[in-house]
Amino acid sequence: MTDTRTLKTDGAISGDDTRLRILSKSDLAGIDITLADVVATVEGAYRTLHAGQSDNPRKLTVKPQDEHSVAYAMLGRDGSRDVVAIKTSYKHGLHVGREEQHYYTTLTLYDDVTGLPVAMMDCSRIGSLRTPAVSALLARECAAPGARSALVIGTGTQGRLALPFLLTTLPGLDRLMVFGTHADGIAAVREQLRTHHPERDVEIVTDVRAAAADADVIVATAGGHTPAAVEAGWLKEGALSILVGHGLAPSTLHRADRVIATSEAQMNVTGTDMADADGELPQVETELPAVIAGLTAGRSCAEERIFAYNSGLVVTDIALGHRFAQLALAQGLGTEVPLWQ
Repeated sequence: MTDTRTLKTDGAISGDDTRLRILSKSDLAGIDITLADVVATVEGAYRTLHAGQSDNPRKLTVKPQDEHSVAYAMLGRDGSRDVVAIKTSYKHGLHVGREEQHYYTTLTLYDDVTGLPVAMMDCSRIGSLRTPAVSALLARECAAPGARSALVIGTGTQGRLALPFLLTTLPGLDRLMVFGTHADGIAAVREQLRTHHPERDVEIVTDVRAAAADADVIVATAGGHTPAAVEAGWLKEGALSILVGHGLAPSTLHRADRVIATSEAQMNVTGTDMADADGELPQVETELPAVIAGLTAGRSCAEERIFAYNSGLVVTDIALGHRFAQLALAQGLGTEVPLWQ
């Protein structure tokens, strides 16, 4: 099949209006990208969003009454790349273990200058990189000065790259801890850390309370069945708690001195499990895009305990997905299908 896509000198991708490039999970797995590149790409997406050049509407959610599955649809536009995209996410089997669940996520990109399709790709690797990159940016902006210790709760997809990304933005961390209940996940955390930082190792902890009391930064990425639930009273002065999945009790949010979110609107939709007895969530002091833009501060003093809510914004997926599409095209990866013929 003839490859109709070309990579232009400005990094844009052009093609025709009848074919769509499909990038599979295996295509994307073979692409080399540094963690610093990922962080810079995600940070740039936040800057463009805050500047009013991008659009990130609230996600749509569908969940049956028995909550055995959940589906999301997210539409957005990246103004710096002139790319429009839609991301879909579907997970089935929420009441069973990870091994029995089905999860599918895709990202479809369109060039908003030429009006032509760019690519449709499996989005699992995009998400596995984007989310810990956002946590790393939150840590860079909100961790107490001189932060030295980090605890990751959970060893699934999001937990496995959390420490390498944290070291990208906080290279001064010298105590790295992880709590997990799956032996293969713990091994994967250790493997990923040594892949990116061969000289480093992670301390496996079993006493979550003691570990949390010693941690300057906590990143909670665990699944809903985790036994971990860090309480506010366990945290040291100046601690930063970042919630990605599960592992933090609601008190860490409601008793925080400062609350930050990637998006307050999304936190109000997807963070309801952290609500108080009246079903309420506290007000967010500021959002990460404004912090990155330098208009607000991530931290106002060294002593405050900060809660940060990390929910995905589709503009970050679009930016990172477009970056992967550029790299894939340069390597001749993917399959073109005559979808509109």
